[in-house]
Amino acid sequence: MHILPIACLEDNYAYLVVCEATAQAAVVDPSEAEPVLAAIKSAGVTLTAIWNTHHHWDHTGGNQALTEAYPGIEVVAHASDRGRIFGQTVFADDGADVRVGTEVSARIIHNPGHTTGAISYFISAEPAVFTGDTLFCSGCGRLFEGTPAMMHASLSRLAALPGDTQVFCGHEYTVSNLAFAAAVEPDSAAIADRARWAKDRRRHNLPTVPSTLTGELATNPFLRTGEAEVKAACKNRDGDSPEAIFAALRSWKDRF
Repeated sequence: MHILPIACLEDNYAYLVVCEATAQAAVVDPSEAEPVLAAIKSAGVTLTAIWNTHHHWDHTGGNQALTEAYPGIEVVAHASDRGRIFGQTVFADDGADVRVGTEVSARIIHNPGHTTGAISYFISAEPAVFTGDTLFCSGCGRLFEGTPAMMHASLSRLAALPGDTQVFCGHEYTVSNLAFAAAVEPDSAAIADRARWAKDRRRHNLPTVPSTLTGELATNPFLRTGEAEVKAACKNRDGDSPEAIFAALRSWKDRF
C-alpha cells in the first residue's frame, strides 16, 4: 500500500490510497478534481473508488468530475448522507469494510460530531486512518451537526486505535491547532517541540500530515480531557466529566 497526500484548495488534503499489487487506487475526500487527476496520472494508477468522510463541499467537490472521468467507480459515504453526496453508490455504516485492489481493506468508523454522517476509514494492515474533519493534527473539527457528547465519543473511539496508526486528516491546521494546545498546556514540552517542528515544515511548504495517534495523545487537548492540566485550564466548564471538559475546550477553541 502507498498513500499519497494531495494538496487541494487553500488548506485541504485529499489522499490517494494505492494497492501496489494492482495499481488501483481510491481517493479520500477529493475537494477538487484537477490535483487528483494529476496525481493519478503521475502515479500511473487507475481510480476505482472515492471514499468521502462527510458531505461538506470542500471534501466532495471533485466527485462529479472524477466520476465522469472514471465511469462506474464506487463512491463511498455514510448511509445517512444519502442525497447529500454527488454520485454516492455505497451507503456504508459503522463496521463495514471497503476495498481497493486486492491488498487494501478499510473499516468504516462512524464518527458523528462534525456532521452526523462523518466517518473515518481505518486500514489495519499498515495502520492508517483517514479522519476527515473529525480528528485533526492536535485538534478536532467544529460541531456543525452533532453534540459535544457525540464528538467526544467519536474521538475516544479513534484514540483507542493502535498508537502507531498514522493519522491523515482533512486540513492543514496543525500550526494554529498547536497554538491553542499551548494555551491549554503552556508547560508541555511535547507541544512546544511539535509546534517548532510544524512551523519549520510549513516554512518549507511541507505538509504536517500524517501524525500518529501516539503523537496526538501527547499534544492534542481534545484527546487529553482526563489530564489534570487540561481540566484546570477549562475555567468555564459545566462539571469535571470528560464530556464537559471537551465541551469547554471546543467552545474555547471556537473563540480562540
